[in-house]
Amino acid sequence: MLDLSGDPCDLGPKLLGAVIRTDVAIRIVEVEAYRGEQDPGSHAYRGKTRRNASMFGPPGHLYVYFIYGMHWSANLVCWPEGRAGGLLLRAGEVVENHEAARKRRPAAKSDRDLARGPARLAQALGIDGSFDGTAVHQQRSSVDRYGQRSGLGENHVDESATGVLGADTALVTPTGDPVRVELEVPSVRAPWTQGPRVGVSGEGGSEEYSWRFWIPGDRHVSPYRPGKPAR
Repeated sequence: MLDLSGDPCDLGPKLLGAVIRTDVAIRIVEVEAYRGEQDPGSHAYRGKTRRNASMFGPPGHLYVYFIYGMHWSANLVCWPEGRAGGLLLRAGEVVENHEAARKRRPAAKSDRDLARGPARLAQALGIDGSFDGTAVHQQRSSVDRYGQRSGLGENHVDESATGVLGADTALVTPTGDPVRVELEVPSVRAPWTQGPRVGVSGEGGSEEYSWRFWIPGDRHVSPYRPGKPAR
């Protein structure tokens, strides 16, 4: 199990190869760390607001935000409650329920593009603003770092996460029950490298803040583009 009260920069590489699951499962291949009020690239750099309040909440929950007036993106909250920090889920590979992911992502030209970018990943999982503040339940992993089942038997669910899916959460099971968000972290660490964050302008997008982590050579990693200079 990952102790998500740790520093996002330490946890980022450890999250690579993990599987996040709603009714669709995605193997995470790329994340970005954000360190709150210490980080000029973070939504929480200037303190707590109504929009970023979940980022200050207990670790192991989702911070979901709307970007460009059209897309949702999901972050896994880190650090102890009251201190903002998180990991943006930047890209992944769909490993279960491709059919549902394809229906949510009809613009994807191939399965490679189903979750290749933060907005695409959230859309493939069915995550929208109703998931903001939702608990992410860790499980003892039965997947390897490639997202494949290892046949280790039943998963042990960590019920330490305190959040509960609200009744207004958009995604439900066929029986009408809220869909749980689950996380399986493989016991064997995936290889990783790091560099500047994608699309972050100003100081927060510089080499000094090389807090983007990804699995080198993985075809599901999103392309790098620098942030636009401030005018």
